[in-house]
Amino acid sequence: MQTVNPAYVEELKKVVKKSPYPRHMAMVLDHIEIDRADIVIHLADCHLQPYGIVHGGVIATLIDTATFWAAFLRIPDPDGLVNIDLKLNYLQPVIDGRLTARGTCLWPGNTISYSEAKVFDTDGKLIAHGTSSLMVLKGKGLKLDAAKFLED
Repeated sequence: MQTVNPAYVEELKKVVKKSPYPRHMAMVLDHIEIDRADIVIHLADCHLQPYGIVHGGVIATLIDTATFWAAFLRIPDPDGLVNIDLKLNYLQPVIDGRLTARGTCLWPGNTISYSEAKVFDTDGKLIAHGTSSLMVLKGKGLKLDAAKFLED
């Protein structure tokens, strides 16, 4: 197994942090390694629906994002990746704190990958679970300066 270049990871985190949608959602790529990624949101009023609980779309976004990044390091440069389906279950409501989505790539494929994500609240309680199929987009990837993997 190849080792991910820490410089690549830091560059990737900066690109994600500057991207419009993650910035809008106050969502951070907290950790990424081969077949695994953690996405964190520190909840604010903008994440709540009229009943005062976190909007389901926020949780769906976390699952969508965590499943994506969990599969990302397996795709070859310069290819991209896109979620082609998203299935999820909301297990309990949340009103404040921090949410962490832990994504795991269960099937890294050459064309289609399959990932799952679990969303936990500040106390570590399971809030939601979801899965996603992801499709490789040839030639549509990120253009980062650092090499993805270290030399063996």
